[in-house]
Amino acid sequence: MAPTPSRLVARLRQPSRLPLLQVVKTSLAVVVSWILCFVILDQALPIFGAIAALLVVQPSINQSFGRGLERSAGVVMGVALAYGVGALFGHDQTWIVLVAVILALLLAWVVRLTPTSSTQVPISAMLVLSVGVVTPGYAFDRIIETVIGAVIALLVNALIVPPVLLGPAHLALGRLARDLGAALDSLASALETPTSRIDLDAALTRARALRDLQARAAAGVTTGEESLTLNPRAKRQRRILEADRALLGTLSNLVHRVVAMTRSLRDNYDPDLVDDDVVAGIADELRRAAHDVRLLVHDREENAASGSGGTAPESELPALTAPLRVLAPDPEHWILIGSLLEDLRRVREELVGEK
Repeated sequence: MAPTPSRLVARLRQPSRLPLLQVVKTSLAVVVSWILCFVILDQALPIFGAIAALLVVQPSINQSFGRGLERSAGVVMGVALAYGVGALFGHDQTWIVLVAVILALLLAWVVRLTPTSSTQVPISAMLVLSVGVVTPGYAFDRIIETVIGAVIALLVNALIVPPVLLGPAHLALGRLARDLGAALDSLASALETPTSRIDLDAALTRARALRDLQARAAAGVTTGEESLTLNPRAKRQRRILEADRALLGTLSNLVHRVVAMTRSLRDNYDPDLVDDDVVAGIADELRRAAHDVRLLVHDREENAASGSGGTAPESELPALTAPLRVLAPDPEHWILIGSLLEDLRRVREELVGEK
């Protein structure tokens, strides 16, 4: 099937725009790099300093540092390789440039450079052998330009509103907690009212989808952690990140429990379960657990909105109290009941903190 124009356009666009602040910072880094390279190196067109600044301003300071290091290392290696090839074969033949490019790619492969450095090595070697032959000092100026651009970009990114990317983690954790609560409520409903096989299969599908939300939340926490590395604002935000990481651990364990409970119910379901008093107690505990899971993020969202940490109203206090105890389960359903009770015990341990 041939790609439509709309699909081709979609490949060129991102789901969301870059923050306007990053665009402004990138522009500022390019301008400052251009001016400094012009003044220090007397370069009329300091293109490579500007390119370095464009590439090094990243969503986090840690990424900026890594990108600057990658680009600078690639330039130095490319220049050194070009000098070596030129010394061995001279500069008179066109094929020497091709040899240098191939050797640069092989060098990047041997030392396992990152994609940024792997591309920069052959580009630098090619430019030195082609342009540098007729421009004295070209190779050295190229290295200095790149370093200036990278350093300026890093400083701009670090000193002007250093990016703190904790928002995606908050959003992902909030959605994960709410969907976990919905999955627990769905389990309770299946135990309280007769449920068809189709509905049980759908519930298991929704429970397994929690793993994708868990992965997104984990990626959000990782992004937040990376944004605080080398960040001057990290000290004030570190406590929030630690809370997010702890919450992610709790919710991740709950995802495993919910998937296991839903699978057990789907595999061992019997319509007569709705008449079992023990099962009714399990359903009640599941609803309490669902309430407490949502409360994990509700408290943080309320405190963030109000700017205070006041006492929650009684309806928003944790609902789980004493663990459910069963002395004599139904002999026909004891496998399912035992499995649900064990998973429910572990859910309670995660929420109440008793292990």
